[in-house]
Amino acid sequence: MSEDLFIPKLGQTVEEVVLINWLVEDGEKVEFGDPVLEVETDKAVFNVEANANGFLHIGPYKVGDSVPVLTVIATIGKQDEGFSLNASVSESSSTNDIKTVQSRDEEVEISPVRPEAAVDVDQKIFASPRARHLAKEKGINLSLVRPSGGGGVRVIEEDVLGYLHSKPKATPVAAAMAEELGQDLREVTGTGPKGVITRSNVASLVREKLGDAVKPVDDQDSSVSYATVEINTREPLRGIRKLIFDRMAQSDQTTARVTLMMEVDATALVGLREELKAQKTELWGFTPGYNDLIGSLVARLLPDFPYMNARVSADGRQVEYLGEVNLGIAVDTDRGLIVPVIKHADQMGLRDFGKELRQLVERAKEGRSRPADLDGGTFTITNLGNFDVDAFTPIINLPEVGILGLGRIADKVVTQAGEIQIRKMMTLSLVFDHRLIDGAPAARFLQEVKQGIEDGI
Repeated sequence: MSEDLFIPKLGQTVEEVVLINWLVEDGEKVEFGDPVLEVETDKAVFNVEANANGFLHIGPYKVGDSVPVLTVIATIGKQDEGFSLNASVSESSSTNDIKTVQSRDEEVEISPVRPEAAVDVDQKIFASPRARHLAKEKGINLSLVRPSGGGGVRVIEEDVLGYLHSKPKATPVAAAMAEELGQDLREVTGTGPKGVITRSNVASLVREKLGDAVKPVDDQDSSVSYATVEINTREPLRGIRKLIFDRMAQSDQTTARVTLMMEVDATALVGLREELKAQKTELWGFTPGYNDLIGSLVARLLPDFPYMNARVSADGRQVEYLGEVNLGIAVDTDRGLIVPVIKHADQMGLRDFGKELRQLVERAKEGRSRPADLDGGTFTITNLGNFDVDAFTPIINLPEVGILGLGRIADKVVTQAGEIQIRKMMTLSLVFDHRLIDGAPAARFLQEVKQGIEDGI
């Protein structure tokens, strides 16, 4: 009997992947553990490995398709078998026979399959007869129900009952908008942190249902007019770019952003970096940089300013002050902006901090970031100094409450102790969510960062 090859679960927030490249041909012989397919999530590129020995028979999906996780995309079996769903995942199977790529003792968490993704007749919603009967009776779309049977791939009656009694998590604005428009929140797919439904999610679904003739008055895109112009090419919004697209819009719409800019004398910082470069480069195997120095400084300061190392709760009703300092460093890659996270950064020395940062950046630039590399950030730093940018207003990386932008270090004529001098100056740009942090506390944090830089960290 052939073995079904699934798209594995690639992190708690990954619901679907894009098929990038088949690494073997249809009908080619493979062995257990061989990489057979490259897929892209909204964060990185991963290999899918063969889960059996035999001949690979590719399913109905093609390169470029978006496919939900735990979808069967191929089978591995005898040479003459061809692709067909294993009987172990048919509706008549017992739950004990259903196989997935997850470990038996690993908790499986499946996100709902979006209706538009289930376009192939062979890709059915696996459900028990009792679950189907109850869903039909209550008018429930089974694709919206989180399955728990058969290792997490089959909808059972308890799942439908749970769905009926569930209350989706949504921001207060989204909940109010849905109530005003008569939209059932259980039909809305949330794209916010941990699947929270946002205002834009509600607006998008209502616009889809009603068509262009009627649009929510709260929809900011309702006034956009597209002129008839020549288009050279089109590229779908997906993967990293789609994530950036959604996150930036969500951050802009849901936060009350305020930017504080402060000029800093970085002469001592530059001197320290030159000393470390001469003394530590050969010993450490890398040259300490400004991201290392300022990042390490910020990480050590954050425990003293808990309101900067915080986040908004998933329901939007609480501020959560975090017990860990996990520092995100924004990285420019060929695939877009990625923010690797240095875990427990406040507990690291400069050498360990720099070593960890370089490993994370290397994997990010090569498209090999692991889910754990990019999750759990509590504060973010972004540096555009290499591009001769003096100051800017970065977007807050939700659900965090602040982000620090670093500008270039440049020679400037300044007065110091009544004398005119040329000093190494830079500008810090601290963006914070004014809903949770007032201007004076944010300024005190920025002053401490300034003081550390001017004192030579």
